[in-house]
Amino acid sequence: MGAEDEVGRRVTLAAVAKEAGVSLPTVSKVLNGRSDVSPATRDKVERLLEAHGYRRRTPGPPPAPLIEIVFHELESVWAMELIRGVENVAQRSGATVALTESGTRQAPGPEWIEGVLRRRPLGVLLVFSTVPEAVKRRLRSRAIPFVIVDPAGDPDPDVPSVGSANWAGGLAASRHLTDQGHERVAIITGPEDLMCSLARLDGYRSALAMAGLEPDPRLVRFGDFHVQGGYEHALELLRRPDRPTAIFAGSDLQALGVLEAARVLGLSVPRELSVVGYDDVPPARWSSPPLTTVQQPLRRMAEEAARMLLRPADPRKAALRIELATHLVVRQSTAAPPAPD
Repeated sequence: MGAEDEVGRRVTLAAVAKEAGVSLPTVSKVLNGRSDVSPATRDKVERLLEAHGYRRRTPGPPPAPLIEIVFHELESVWAMELIRGVENVAQRSGATVALTESGTRQAPGPEWIEGVLRRRPLGVLLVFSTVPEAVKRRLRSRAIPFVIVDPAGDPDPDVPSVGSANWAGGLAASRHLTDQGHERVAIITGPEDLMCSLARLDGYRSALAMAGLEPDPRLVRFGDFHVQGGYEHALELLRRPDRPTAIFAGSDLQALGVLEAARVLGLSVPRELSVVGYDDVPPARWSSPPLTTVQQPLRRMAEEAARMLLRPADPRKAALRIELATHLVVRQSTAAPPAPD
């Protein structure tokens, strides 16, 4: 680095320190990811560094050859599909994959950021709705790229993301049922605060409208994407005197819960009840009967996200956002509704 560049860096840091009302050593601590700085001071300094266009030299040793995936839960088959996708890309790039469980479905927990700054991976793949501003600034301060995969919410414009066509998937699943003649179609979508759940619900409502059917709010349930939730909601729906003849479950795990509820109540699938899932995870084809579902390309989504991490970003361009297509996979859990008595 030339003398002029070094002087420019000192001037910028001095200006940031003065504007933030802190000492130059404090600014240096923020730059080096030290923990002995209050969150409020760190946030103020990070904001000013970004506003001044400060370009950090890459500190310390080179990044570890690993890609870190951060989930809020690691228990589902769904998570395993994402991990396999990242592994496919990481192996070809000579990188390893690290897994972290942190936070809620909206964002990673505050304790995670200190650890990732120490590890300095090649990049971070986040399975969350969004990334808090303070987390974005700290990752960028250490030149750690990040991507949101399967965004459950609506990521900020400056956050790269990979998702899928949730509305189209909900439409395809529900149209499959109405095309077969079902008029009482229930839905167990995901949590009410997730955009993907609402998009699948909108697709369901659009399919009913296209079939000339009036949506019945009593047939709409917000689940949690897990088997137990699907089971409990299905029991309630199927015990109604005017029970639905078909259920669209917003995940395959919820659909497995629906199949179990039908078995407990002595209902035959698909003769007395049709069931459609969502995701097309491996257990869907081995359920009894094999599950009709919407294939969400989870593994490919993870592969695309991992490639984005390893691809040099152009700061002059808007963050890349990819939405992959979904499609219906018809198996044996759906059929025409039973003839009226």
